[in-house]
Amino acid sequence: MDRNIRTVEDVLKLLDDLFTPDADRWTSDAAAWWDTFYADRSKPVPFFEAKPDENLASYVDRRLITPGRALDLGCGPGRNALYLDSLGFQVDAVDLSPAAVGWAEERARETGAHIRFHRGDAFALAGTELSGRYDLIYDSGCFHHLPPHRRISYLALLDQLLAPGGHFALTCFTDGESGGSDLPDAAFYRDARLHGGLAYTPQSLRRIFSNLTEVELRLMRDEPIESVYFGGPFLWTALFRREA
Repeated sequence: MDRNIRTVEDVLKLLDDLFTPDADRWTSDAAAWWDTFYADRSKPVPFFEAKPDENLASYVDRRLITPGRALDLGCGPGRNALYLDSLGFQVDAVDLSPAAVGWAEERARETGAHIRFHRGDAFALAGTELSGRYDLIYDSGCFHHLPPHRRISYLALLDQLLAPGGHFALTCFTDGESGGSDLPDAAFYRDARLHGGLAYTPQSLRRIFSNLTEVELRLMRDEPIESVYFGGPFLWTALFRREA
């Protein structure tokens, strides 16, 4: 007889297990899937290139954010972490995939960047070297790969790590044909998969992050291939601030 549910974390792990193993993109078990995704560095994936998100550059250019301590969630090959480091941010970066982190570390060595990388689960950072408060938490494409129940973990992470007066910036799938899945939350549990990632609307993002103050929420600009920035109109970009 299995009667092991006692805490919120027990419930979250139970809900994790309702998804088929090949749907997992968010637990430590998903590292192998992401390693396969990053294995061929020559694939024509726009965000494989070492160029930052256009919205992140825009925040810096307009001085909406200024150098401080930054955490890059789901850093991939490190393109946004490298950019922040070049501007004088003290950068920590985390990703599930050893392949992604290894690629990011190579890039950091080549450019002389001083970034502290951590391979692991962003929801298990307590007790690691990535602790304390951050002036900026940046997420480019991690949040929309979480199942609905893990928004609870995500908000708890922000509450734990975002400094008073600090900023949280996010890019995630829009709704519509070119974005993520616009199925209702319950449908993902019935299907036992995430259909490539969850779509969000501005209204849903404002509701989820209602404990933060909205600074800006807009579509990402479509950047041409020759641009020094990455940009695609299938993503929302959002900047929120935690009140001091």
